[in-house]
Amino acid sequence: MNKLLDEINRPNDIKKIPKDRLPELASEIRDFIVDHVSRTGGHLASNLGTVELTMAIHLVCDLPKDKIVFDVGHQCYTHKILTGRKDGFDTLRRYKGMSGFPKRCESTCDVFDTGHSSTSISVALGLAKARDLSGRDEKIFALIGDGALSGGLAYEALNNAARLRSNMIIVLNDNQMSISKNVGGMSNYLGRIRTNKKYNDLKNNVKTNLAKLPNGRGVRVAGNIRSVKDTLKRMFIPGMLFEDMGLTYIGPIDGHDIGQMVEAFNNALRMNEPVIVHVCTRKGKGYRPAEKYPSRYHGVGAFNVSSGSSGKADHPETYSHVFGDELIKLADNDKRIVAVTAAMPGGTGLLDFQKAFPDRFFDVGIEEEHAITYSAGMAAGGLRPVVPVYSTFLQRAYDEIMSDVCLNNMPVVIGVDRSGIVGSDGETHQGIYDIAYLRHMPGLTVMAPKGARELREMLAFALTLDGPAAIKYPRGEAVTELDDHDQAIALGRSEILVRGSGIALIAVGSMVMTAYKAALILKNKGINVTVVNARFVSPIDTEMLDSLSESHKTIYTLEEGVIECGFGEEVDRYYSEDHDVKVHNFGFPDKFISHGSPEILLKNYGLDAGSIAMYILKAYTNP
Repeated sequence: MNKLLDEINRPNDIKKIPKDRLPELASEIRDFIVDHVSRTGGHLASNLGTVELTMAIHLVCDLPKDKIVFDVGHQCYTHKILTGRKDGFDTLRRYKGMSGFPKRCESTCDVFDTGHSSTSISVALGLAKARDLSGRDEKIFALIGDGALSGGLAYEALNNAARLRSNMIIVLNDNQMSISKNVGGMSNYLGRIRTNKKYNDLKNNVKTNLAKLPNGRGVRVAGNIRSVKDTLKRMFIPGMLFEDMGLTYIGPIDGHDIGQMVEAFNNALRMNEPVIVHVCTRKGKGYRPAEKYPSRYHGVGAFNVSSGSSGKADHPETYSHVFGDELIKLADNDKRIVAVTAAMPGGTGLLDFQKAFPDRFFDVGIEEEHAITYSAGMAAGGLRPVVPVYSTFLQRAYDEIMSDVCLNNMPVVIGVDRSGIVGSDGETHQGIYDIAYLRHMPGLTVMAPKGARELREMLAFALTLDGPAAIKYPRGEAVTELDDHDQAIALGRSEILVRGSGIALIAVGSMVMTAYKAALILKNKGINVTVVNARFVSPIDTEMLDSLSESHKTIYTLEEGVIECGFGEEVDRYYSEDHDVKVHNFGFPDKFISHGSPEILLKNYGLDAGSIAMYILKAYTNP
């Protein structure tokens, strides 16, 4: 028998599959996802949990006319399969291959490029308003998880959605998880809805018995009792938050029962108003290791399907682990130190801190803005908050850092995790903008370590400051090769690693090792250059710059960030005022950087040691 997946080659082909064979198709899709992700890496548990849900949405939609907006987008693999992109999975998340997130350039069925959470309702509401003003009739679906529903933007959109006088469907995918287990009031609220057997039993019994009445009397009775429905809900479900906001609520229903979801979606589409359809799914469904450890299998590298293991016996220490480990040591000696995370305790290295100091650890959910201002409040109360956040997500808290932390000069320490190129997640996740958006903030000390030991020292130093500080460090294994070069940390002071003359390389953070390697290549060519570890992005070491200008005529700056408004531009500006020094900046252009391994991307943009050395050599020999 041919596989059902062989019949899925273009949008809407799923409608050709017999209803009784849809569960079989779901099983094939799961096997397909596990097989391909095991070879390429990717988001696994989230995609396995939404197979039937995505199928049900596709069954009631006509693509690409109708619009499906994915929140975050890390659960879009089934959608890509059902829209004719099976072959692309061989290159999933690889350079010039298929993205792991929705991408409009890939398909007209991808309506919006996404990567950050809590945005889908706002986007879908905008699409619905554009539809109405243009006189069109497409269906609009927003698929949002219960974890993303904790984000403030989602509530702003829900508040606005209640004013819409036409249809859109908000599908609440409730799996009790974001990346880590959900926390907070909304999580508890949804838990009460999920477990309220009395209300659901009553609703189902009434529906079943009314259907038995002859001559359509059941329908008429249902209409007569509609006015008491809200009263019944409030008797059994605490708050009925969504309906109180003016939104019609359907659920909770089984997110793995395709027929039940199709019926619910069709009912919701008949209403001339926004509707929330609450479905309950199991993250990682169909693959036992992912079901058992959904956080561990949220985003994975290549692994062995039968064992679930990556096959890597050694787990090198990452910068995130170094940060979390040092924070525990510092907190042992200072009871004022607390840690805050925005739903990423594992990713930011705080799990051990949570175990060691449960009363001093706070997971606020997917709420980066709140995490920063909450920390500012704790700092105002005499505590020393430390908040590690991925660089790309920290962008969301720009105003809070500026207005609540910096304006009030609060001693909050921000760990800018995943700074620089992060690779396979692509444009939405590259951490190449943090220097540009942090460097100009008044009173904010911004540091970047060259390796593991310096990160520990910078964290300790940051906690001695009377004002705010940010420490930016990359994803992956922490560098230890240059640890012996460490000098004591002093505010705004850099570190000279190699002394040469004529040419100097001033590097920031992850690029220090690159500059060091480039210097070794140049040394073999007979060119001895100076290598400087900048350490501080703000304030910059002007004394060092003055000193270099006395014996160096060419300065190269290296940063794993955009050149526009970056560290190099500040160095160039400083020298342009009163120094006869030529400055060249190595960094990324002012554009979004696509997905691909960091090694490939750095090389393609001329930011690897070999490319930098060859550029300098060419300039040196052809002045």
